[in-house]
Amino acid sequence: MKKTILGLFAFSMMSATALAADIKPAIIYDLGGKFDKSFNEAAFNGAEKFKTESGIEYREFEIANDAQREQALRRFASDGNSPIVMAGFNWAASLEKIAAEYPDTKFAIIDMVVEKPNVKSIVFKEQEGSYLVGVLAGLASKSKTVSFVGGMDIPLIHKFACGYVGGAKSIGADVKVLEAYTGTTPDAWNDPVKGGEIAKSQIDQGADVVYHAAGGTGVGVLQAAADAGKLGIGVDSNQNMLQPGKVLTSMLKRVDVAVYDSFMAAKNDKFEFGISNLGLKEDGVGYALDDNNKALITPEMHDAVEKVKADIIAGKVQVHDYMSTESCPY
Repeated sequence: MKKTILGLFAFSMMSATALAADIKPAIIYDLGGKFDKSFNEAAFNGAEKFKTESGIEYREFEIANDAQREQALRRFASDGNSPIVMAGFNWAASLEKIAAEYPDTKFAIIDMVVEKPNVKSIVFKEQEGSYLVGVLAGLASKSKTVSFVGGMDIPLIHKFACGYVGGAKSIGADVKVLEAYTGTTPDAWNDPVKGGEIAKSQIDQGADVVYHAAGGTGVGVLQAAADAGKLGIGVDSNQNMLQPGKVLTSMLKRVDVAVYDSFMAAKNDKFEFGISNLGLKEDGVGYALDDNNKALITPEMHDAVEKVKADIIAGKVQVHDYMSTESCPY
């Protein structure tokens, strides 16, 4: 009897190991590449954390143009990869088609909702994190003029901008916020030269704190701010270290957590479909404080932003979502 129990236990352990190893996770990045120091790199970091903790390898691909989207997604699905995580809203059209063709494959898309029974859609309350960094910008600004540089001129990026405006203006109605975008095509995510030129123009107009939501383009924004002796604000990943002492903070969008959780849930047979909307309460967004910027955040600033954070989580402060009305009331 004892041998039978031990045998069953050993078999169950082998089965659990086989189940865990049976997944073939994959991630496909958006334009700009996995080392963009921002959105894609956050996704990469989440995948790397999963691999380190689980010992399970993952497959990855960096597209060079939009024409590769459907081809790459279909190739991964046909090869048996699952779950397949796509970083970026631009994957939606391809996913709509491929998800229907491969109903047994688990898919997850970040930054867009795709209503298919085998798709997990992960979106964020970027407006909440942007409101926090707007508060810090308003408190740090000496000129009472701050600015925003967006990548592609689309509603999602206006969502960042609107939250930022709301946070900055909560410090005082006299705070002015300049706003500009890099372009209207996906190339807008990977043009640091143009990002730097826009930031310099805003600085020439009096801005002394510049927030970007522009992917790889933002590296140029932060560089221009630092060169001018002004402060930048990073996005998605913690970008404080790109210009130590010159980046006021970074708006953290936990794309890394989204990827890690998707892979780990599949490994543990707990992958859930439908929509996940992650804000401050869910620790899906936030702001970065580390050795690179701690000298820039005074105790008074820290107390103020933490109070606002608590008030947003408690529902005392409602941050407008630009995408709900395609307008910004601030």
